[in-house]
Amino acid sequence: MDYNSVRMEIIERFYEAIDEIITMRKIRGVQTFCNLYDIDKRNFYAQRKDMSRGWFKVSWLHPLVKEYNVSADWLLTGRGKMFTK
Repeated sequence: MDYNSVRMEIIERFYEAIDEIITMRKIRGVQTFCNLYDIDKRNFYAQRKDMSRGWFKVSWLHPLVKEYNVSADWLLTGRGKMFTK
């Protein structure tokens, strides 16, 4: 198993979920998300620009699952739907 590719896929799904949450108007934008969950916005953007960077933190996934009903299974494995009911 190539753990680096697994890591990249999880990060890609994280950003996909963020985009969807913004589209659904559950949050105003990236700055709001970063402010609410104490994420350094510069790291957020740098990671998105270059997925191989080491800025991503697992803790960034927590509010997606807890506050926005993003499926943890989907985030980690890509299986199932993005959101839980």
